Amino acid sequence: MTDPATDVRNAGKGNPVGELPLRDLPGFAHRWVDADGVRLHVVEGGLPTGPTVVLLAGFPQTWWSWHEVMRGLAGRFHVLAVDLPGQGHSERPEGSYDTHTVAARVHAAVRALGTEAYWLAGHDIGAWVAFSLALAHESDLRGVALLDAGIPGITLPEAIPIDPERAWKTWHFAFHLVPDLPETLLAGREREYVGWFLKAKTLAPETFNDDELDHYAASVAADGGLRASLAYYRDAAESARRNHEALRRRHLALPVLGISSSHGSIPDMAASLSPWAPHATGVVVPDAGHFIPDEQPAAVTAALTAFFADGA
Repeated sequence: MTDPATDVRNAGKGNPVGELPLRDLPGFAHRWVDADGVRLHVVEGGLPTGPTVVLLAGFPQTWWSWHEVMRGLAGRFHVLAVDLPGQGHSERPEGSYDTHTVAARVHAAVRALGTEAYWLAGHDIGAWVAFSLALAHESDLRGVALLDAGIPGITLPEAIPIDPERAWKTWHFAFHLVPDLPETLLAGREREYVGWFLKAKTLAPETFNDDELDHYAASVAADGGLRASLAYYRDAAESARRNHEALRRRHLALPVLGISSSHGSIPDMAASLSPWAPHATGVVVPDAGHFIPDEQPAAVTAALTAFFADGA
């Protein structure tokens, strides 16, 4: 039987995005896992015998968005940060990017690494996937934390506001849905586009240094990255449909933590989730915009650690 995962020593064989430089984090190793025929990149570390925590990043980032939180969790937990399909060093497959399809691949990757039950946390599009994964695989999860995300069909507003004071937070949902135009306008300008999101949606624009801006822009620009990034939005209606189809059968019974921020997109994640997750509780992180794990990693680490401990 062959090992389903490839470590960094065999990165040339397993890494489907070899042109994108790897970012290393002391105490963590790069793995590539075959997940339903798609190679996913997983960064693994922490306490091998501890409870497993799986972390999912959103647009326009990669696993690196969690790196400070990963350091904070490593002393008590076995940590797996997964690049979603089309993100970072994961494969950019053709086909659907609806969150149930992606969730099945993430779950397959986690199981391929030998994990049976785990805690799950997702930010932005990572939270979209985490919510759908919880609907499909609730019995395999200990609990799920969802950070500042307009989840399709759940916490995502039905209409995009035209008030300039609010429209800048969600305008891109409509833009990303337009066929071909985003690719035409953004190809070769990924650095400017990614930079706008990371600076405009943080409370402190200096949160991200130039090296990180370059990394995230390069991930989007790498072969198939822009197409995949847009596909999550273009398949959002299907994600919403499948979410509601699952919720007609049952609501979530597992512990759910909604993490909002003082200057984020969704003022009260727990209240937005509560109609579908009766055990949802909430935390509001002060002095942060949308990119909470980057802006206030210590607060996010504390909130997650308390949530996991309470659930245990």
